[in-house]
Amino acid sequence: MPLVKRNIEPRHLCHGAVPDGIGNELECVTNNTLSAIIRQLSSLSKHAENVFGELFNEANTFYGRANSLQDRIDRLAVKVTQLDSSVEEVSLQDINMRKAFKSSVVQDQQVLSKGSTPNSVADMYNSSNRPPPLSTLTAYREDSTDAMKFYSDPSYFFDLWKEKMLQDTEDKRKERRRQRVRAHSSQLLCFHILPQKEPREVKKVRKARNRRQEWNMMAFDKELRPDHHHPQTLRRGASSEGSLSPDGRLVLFFWNVFWKNDFPSLQ
Repeated sequence: MPLVKRNIEPRHLCHGAVPDGIGNELECVTNNTLSAIIRQLSSLSKHAENVFGELFNEANTFYGRANSLQDRIDRLAVKVTQLDSSVEEVSLQDINMRKAFKSSVVQDQQVLSKGSTPNSVADMYNSSNRPPPLSTLTAYREDSTDAMKFYSDPSYFFDLWKEKMLQDTEDKRKERRRQRVRAHSSQLLCFHILPQKEPREVKKVRKARNRRQEWNMMAFDKELRPDHHHPQTLRRGASSEGSLSPDGRLVLFFWNVFWKNDFPSLQ
């Protein structure tokens, strides 16, 4: 049921009993109707004055906020025109070290408090009947609950909203926990069903031959060579005579011509 903010009284202009002893009833009804119309116009003018007063207050508030915003825009425009990027160089480090902007907007709170009640609603509340004095029965209750709350509880809707929000939060927490359990179960299922990959066989790579090192070793005498397998190295070098360096070829030539017969044990 919508709340009627303003009532124009009287609502019925011609409803009323004619007093006894009236000679001309039509004239009496006409006078009563005219007086009811006057009272109705008076009530309408009162509500109109109230409406225009609220509009004036809202317009005044909007005007103050617009002036404050215009002042901030003017100060910002002056500050922007004074900045010169060619003169003042701001590094990225200075920008990161500066304090971040924080708005100073004040949030509106307690919008529907008793002080913000419109005059028309306040008049209706003051003219209404008072609740029965049920608070006197609170002393006889064992649970110490205010007996007036069983008749009229202003905090009922807030408590109902709070319980709903707590229930929604609990439902979301349970849903997230259920999703985590489901995801964990699916991961375990995939781990047991999918075949395990066999470890890849690591192939042994043949060590690359260092031709230059072989040539340098063949240039030394037997006593000075660090390699104990000189004959095998020499034969390996002789098998690839075409790939020897000029120094290696010279050593091989002297070996075949002069030293081969002197050292038969190395053949």
